[in-house]
Amino acid sequence: MSSFLKAAGRSLLGIAAVIAVWAAIVRLTGAQHYILPGPESVFAALYNHTGFLLYHAGITACETVLGFVLGAAAGAALSVLLWLFPTAARFAMPPILVTQALPVFAIAPILVLWLGFGLASKIVVIILVIFFTVTSTFFDGLQRLDPGLHDLARLYRLSRLRELWFFRLPAGLPAFASGLRVAAVFAPMAAIIGEWAGAKGGLSFIMLQSSNRMQSDMMFAALILLAVMVLIMRFAVNRLTQLLVPWQPLT
Repeated sequence: MSSFLKAAGRSLLGIAAVIAVWAAIVRLTGAQHYILPGPESVFAALYNHTGFLLYHAGITACETVLGFVLGAAAGAALSVLLWLFPTAARFAMPPILVTQALPVFAIAPILVLWLGFGLASKIVVIILVIFFTVTSTFFDGLQRLDPGLHDLARLYRLSRLRELWFFRLPAGLPAFASGLRVAAVFAPMAAIIGEWAGAKGGLSFIMLQSSNRMQSDMMFAALILLAVMVLIMRFAVNRLTQLLVPWQPLT
């Protein structure tokens, strides 16, 4: 509990510092409201349109959580399959790498065209963004086993499946946890990319509408809610990985 309070205190101090710098820049530069609104205008927009903003934030949050869970599950399953079938892994890795080389901004409109403006296209974008992170870290963790344990598995002539269950999975959990923590930050941003290509709602929908109407205060309000979402996702996944790998320190 004390570590949580310390982390929360550091976060609040960092946020206060950012707001102070933001207010100083607006005051010193005399920026127009439609270019850079002051913190008071943005917080007023948050207060006056709370219900509207939270409704659309809920849409983005739903997309983010579903995409994160499915992407993490797909990455974990693929990592296990790649380790169980090393020959297939040599053929599967190049196509997987190609999916990461393709720009998401180019793929997202195609997915919207195929899957529509609903949740499906956004979830697929999130899966494409985060599953490789989970796959690469977990697969690397499965391959890195203490030589003594590897010799023990060979001594008892364990099958690859038994070696995976008794030795590889416990050894790979810290790497899997690291992949989840990284994916937790990317997932909300991937949801925004998916919404940007076409959506009926969500924080990116608000940003686009506000940009067209030159309502910078609403754009910044949506950005603040996105930042809060990233922090909540990171904190929740940190707690989850602490339960999954209790011997690792919480970051």
